[in-house]
Amino acid sequence: MSETPPDRLSTDPKSPHCAPELLERGVGILFNGTEKTNVEEYCVSEGWIRVAAGTSRDRFGNPMTLKLKGKVEPYFKDGGDAAPAAEADEKA
Repeated sequence: MSETPPDRLSTDPKSPHCAPELLERGVGILFNGTEKTNVEEYCVSEGWIRVAAGTSRDRFGNPMTLKLKGKVEPYFKDGGDAAPAAEADEKA
């Protein structure tokens, strides 16, 4: 398996960008240098993430999401060097 996360990934099983094997492995997201734990979908090349908007639901029962634009840095949580460079700099 590749050591770099995909350009685009979604947690929604109906999405064509969903990859359950990668989600089981654990993917962390740094958004503008801050760890985000509530990301529903991300795209590195376009520079955006989708996060849940509170407890709001749409008419189909899916969570309402907000699209935030900025610098997206995905990483695998289970890798040998799981901490991304930005996070490692903060610890030093």
